[in-house]
Amino acid sequence: MALLVALFIVVPIVELWVIIEIGSLIGVWPTIALLLADALLGSLLLRHQGRGAWRRFNEAIAERRFPGREVADGLLIAIGGTLLLTPGFLTDVVGAIFLIPPTRAIVRRLMRGYVGRRFVIVGAPRPSGPHPPSQRTYDYDSTAEEIDGDDPQLPGS
Repeated sequence: MALLVALFIVVPIVELWVIIEIGSLIGVWPTIALLLADALLGSLLLRHQGRGAWRRFNEAIAERRFPGREVADGLLIAIGGTLLLTPGFLTDVVGAIFLIPPTRAIVRRLMRGYVGRRFVIVGAPRPSGPHPPSQRTYDYDSTAEEIDGDDPQLPGS
């Protein structure tokens, strides 16, 4: 609850204060130009990093491996892009941290440690014994064809 109060009340107030302070130092128009440049740079960086994350996600799926890292990157990129598009300098710094790959890797590692402490991951035991369980072969390539229900080759006929 305290985190939500900080996010929705304290952060915008601090952002406004920082914008006013920077505006008093460099002027109103340069501050507005800087905020617009931040948003433009953030949208370009979001597009570039988002495409890369999507490509890596598809590669992981094609390689038939769990795309945990790719999903975490996608989440951090989406949050970082949102923070860069919102007006303010503090949110821009946090958004850039989420979008730049080396710092995103650090945040992902911290996030993995946090999730590892908060959740217990339980796997199902693998069957043991002399014979591995039979595996079904599925028709992924859509090569199935219609056959007659009275075909003697069908089980149960």
